[in-house]
This record gives sequence, C-alpha cells and structure tokens, in this order.
Amino acid sequence: MVTEGLRLVAEVARSCVPILEVFVTSEYLRGTPEAASLVDTLAPAAVIVEVSDEVMAAMAETVTPQGILAVSSIPDLAPVAGEAFTLIPDQVRDPGNLGTMLRTAWAAGVTQILLPHGTVDYTNPKVVRAGMGAHFHLPIHTLDWTEIWERLASARVWLAEARRGQSYETVDWRGETALVVGGEATGAGRGARSGAEYVHIPMAPGVESLNAAVAASILLFEAYRQRRGA
Repeated sequence: MVTEGLRLVAEVARSCVPILEVFVTSEYLRGTPEAASLVDTLAPAAVIVEVSDEVMAAMAETVTPQGILAVSSIPDLAPVAGEAFTLIPDQVRDPGNLGTMLRTAWAAGVTQILLPHGTVDYTNPKVVRAGMGAHFHLPIHTLDWTEIWERLASARVWLAEARRGQSYETVDWRGETALVVGGEATGAGRGARSGAEYVHIPMAPGVESLNAAVAASILLFEAYRQRRGA
C-alpha cells in the first residue's frame, strides 16, 4: 500500500503498520526539520531510498508530490474491544467519498469498517489521501454480505435512504449498532436490504438527496453524540 506526503507518512509511522520502504527526494531531505526528523525516525525499520524529482513524479499519484512516499503493509487491525459501532459503505464507487467516510468514521468513534464487494478498493491512492490516516487506525475488512451479517448477528443495523424509515434524530444509536450508507449512483445493494431497518435525514422540500459522504457524516456524528453521552 502506497502513502504519499509528510502528514500521511507520519500517520503510518504513528501506527502499528509496518513500513517497508520510504522513497525521498534530496530536496525533501534538505527541507524542514520535521521532514528530516520523520526520515530519521523511519530509518531503523524501513529501507530509505533517495530518488530524483523525476523518479518521484513518476511514482507518485499527486500532481505535485511533496517528496516523500512510503510503501507499507496493508493494515490488518484487530477489532476494538467493547460494543461495536460499524460503518458499512455499500456500492460506494467514488474514491473521494469513501476516503471522506473513513476519515469521518475515525473522528466519530466508529470501531470497524466493513466493505461489501462493489465498493471501491480502500487502498486506492485517492481513498488513502481522502482518508487522512484513518486507514492506519481503523479496522477495515472487505467481506461479502453473508459474512457481514454473521458479524452483525447481535447488532441493530440501519440503512440510510432518503425519505424512508425513521428520522435519524429519533433512532437510539447506543449499543451494538451498524450503519449502511449506499453509493450515490445506485444506493445500497440487495444484500444490505435483507435485514436492515431504514433511517433518513429530513430535508427541505424539493431536495432530492445529499452527497453520500455528507449523509454519512451527519448520521455518524448524531450516533457519536449519543454514544459519548452514554
């Protein structure tokens, strides 16, 4: 898995995910004290390779690379102990949306992410950039719906859908809970609908829907408000 830029590489270093190789430019090494300090921190455990600006530009996904790029193991984090709070982005195909959902889930106290088949690869570089470090602190697993329902056997599962089911402020989000948010193009798949209850966000007349990541943020932080109070 590839991570670019000072902030994201620092997040990997802060986590328990092994970093295998780090590629840096000479300009980066002569840059800020924070940059040099990060490389020094990584040097004992990872292979440090100095490359030219041209090589870095060819390796990186960003248009203007910062000058540091890390290759790490794909995170495989254990579930957090206690009552699970699960987010399930289903059929979310936009990398930016998925990354934003992961970042929000991390901030809202989600304990695990379950990704059904049909959702974009969470190690996609655009997802990693939008996730802003969430990958290295949240357990994330790709499963089919049979496996997901087995994991959620004791959870109350809510599926977000416009104008259907309960209003999100009236839901009790405490206890073992899961939230399914579908992609903007087709919504959640059939696998999610076999056992979930529906929840919606009330909106002004004439508004059809919200961006999937925005909707997830509203729902997750209402859940976080209730769970934190509990």
